[in-house]
Amino acid sequence: MRLNEIQYDDSKPVDSYGPGFFRIGGQMFEGAICAFSGGVAPWGGYDDVETILTRKDDIDVVFVGTGSEIAHLPTDFRDALEEAGLGVEAMASPAACRTYNVLLSEGRRIAVALIPV
Repeated sequence: MRLNEIQYDDSKPVDSYGPGFFRIGGQMFEGAICAFSGGVAPWGGYDDVETILTRKDDIDVVFVGTGSEIAHLPTDFRDALEEAGLGVEAMASPAACRTYNVLLSEGRRIAVALIPV
């Protein structure tokens, strides 16, 4: 089997996560966050669509990590993102972190909004 080192360019992958925190690109963040190819921002949860929409021209899909368990997204939240032309995928935060890292390594135009586990 041949192994290749993953290159993220200027983007920062999710290195780890735990109760109440995420480590992204070697830096620790507490609470809910949004990560984009160009950086990380605090996220106010489902009532905060603006943090995501400010980057809508740079992303095609948003993965929403709903915490330790998968949960349905509030309709208003999902509708606002979809009306802006973004794809939205809900999953548990650990799965969202892994999926984000894989697609980020492929150079995809993605973002992840994460609620801590």
